Amino acid sequence: MKFFGKAAVVLLSLLALNARASDPSVWEQSTLNEIIKRGELRVGLETGYVPFEMRDKRGNIIGFDIDLAKKMASVLKVKVTFVNTQWDGIIPALLTDKFDILMSGMTITSERNVQVNFAQPYIVIGQTILLAKKDADKVKSYKDLNDPKYIIATKLGTTGEIATRRYLPRATIRTFETEADGALEVRNGQADAFIYDLPFNAVYIAQYSGELIHLKEPFTKEPLGWAVRKGDPDFLNWLDNFLAEIHNDGTYDVLYQRWFEGSDWLKNLN
Repeated sequence: MKFFGKAAVVLLSLLALNARASDPSVWEQSTLNEIIKRGELRVGLETGYVPFEMRDKRGNIIGFDIDLAKKMASVLKVKVTFVNTQWDGIIPALLTDKFDILMSGMTITSERNVQVNFAQPYIVIGQTILLAKKDADKVKSYKDLNDPKYIIATKLGTTGEIATRRYLPRATIRTFETEADGALEVRNGQADAFIYDLPFNAVYIAQYSGELIHLKEPFTKEPLGWAVRKGDPDFLNWLDNFLAEIHNDGTYDVLYQRWFEGSDWLKNLN
């Protein structure tokens, strides 16, 4: 009787899955189906996060996420449109269907996961420090900055701000709308340090190595993921399989080397 009960549960589960698969309304409601029918993949992002998404000298949006999105669109055989959105409104824009997917170097957090679903992480990064040269002898790690005498710049509404407030509660913290503004504050002598994601800081120090010091060992570990609206397992499943495929065929490695290990693209920036 016990065995029959388990078998019945399995049978009912299979019947439910078959019913779902045969229900055309499920596929019709999928974002993936809408993208294919529309012939367009709409990607939400905020430019300025080097080297994930930024503008070149001609105003074109380029970067690691951009190339990944273009590859995604080519696999789907659709065109891609990039929707530049302010960071503090980027999740609401996704939820109100301003675009289909959020690809903008977003850290996966439990708080954000309440609002959206994330595909598997496509890269893992962490927070590092761009330090004013005058503080080089006194500051060797983030712990040394936990003092009111130090002014710390970071970007508003990011995990950089969260990490700064969590690990440096005694420091004097100033937030900025963009990464560039926060880093510039240190270069201009108005702040002692800028705390933000490793990729941005690594590229920034390559451009201004004579003016700042990079404490490049991350003091946090943060997985980044593509965000989609909840209730769409078909799209989420496709994204996970797409990521696995580009890892397996070498596409991911080529793009990673171009944007994180190469520097040729820097000459295209303003």
